[in-house]
Amino acid sequence: MKRNTIITVLVIAAFAGLLLYSTLSAQQIHCDVCVTFNGRANCASATAANETDAAHSAQATACGILAQGMAESINCGEVQPTKRACQHAA
Repeated sequence: MKRNTIITVLVIAAFAGLLLYSTLSAQQIHCDVCVTFNGRANCASATAANETDAAHSAQATACGILAQGMAESINCGEVQPTKRACQHAA
């Protein structure tokens, strides 16, 4: 292989490693959230850099199954969860 090709491959590999590390290190809080909306219940989990974002993302995911349309999605997102458990990701 040419020297330039080897250097290019190493640079790409280092960049990919940096992206993977930065993505995984930002995901520090894991939340499980259950929501009851319109007589139906669903649970979901999510990870994020902080508890607020992780819980919000988990609730939005849980509501995705329960809500139909944008208005219901917004309303479901504002419902008090029936379960919310957050912890530091391992």
